Amino acid sequence: MSENGHDHPHPGSGTGKTTTPHALRIRAMEGLLVEKGVLTEAEIQDRISYMDSRSPANGAKLVARAWTDEGFKDRLLTDTKSAALELGIDASGPVEFIVVENTPEIRNLIVCTLCSCYPRAILGRPPDWYKSFEYRSRAVKEPRAVMREFGFEPSENVEVRVHDSTADIRYMVLPMRPEGTEGMGEEELEGLVSRDSLVGVAVPKNSANHE
Repeated sequence: MSENGHDHPHPGSGTGKTTTPHALRIRAMEGLLVEKGVLTEAEIQDRISYMDSRSPANGAKLVARAWTDEGFKDRLLTDTKSAALELGIDASGPVEFIVVENTPEIRNLIVCTLCSCYPRAILGRPPDWYKSFEYRSRAVKEPRAVMREFGFEPSENVEVRVHDSTADIRYMVLPMRPEGTEGMGEEELEGLVSRDSLVGVAVPKNSANHE
């Protein structure tokens, strides 16, 4: 499953695969936008390239830096866009980004109950399960059960906070740093951060079993 924001092949792309009806509709819409002068083909390709550069690796970089630099962590929690730009991640635009921090007392879970609003400018395309009706409904009603199905469930004395993304505000989780990682550098720490831990349904990998 692709992690970029361009999840449809173009006709004539040379892949040899049959183009889906969904892809044909998307391509027809692109053609209409160009024909009406709303966008140029170059602008469409630039946007595709931009989204192709977005992936959970960006989130992992932000988290690893926050784990090793308290000043950066404070900036990430108070002004996510500016902090991201420090690492060369351009999340500019009208959408606001909020990073919520997991602590021993609080676990955060991200969902979009209405559709699939997601921090695409940082993490790229959302996974299919995030867009599913089942996740969107159950994450609010039974977040602990959802977490358990992803392999993690906080203890009963831990508060679970569910954050509902909107067209104007997108959320990302700053997970807790795993124990036993004190001697690890940022690049190693990045390898412990999964996409699922950035959404809040899972926790970072334990350094003891990280390969």
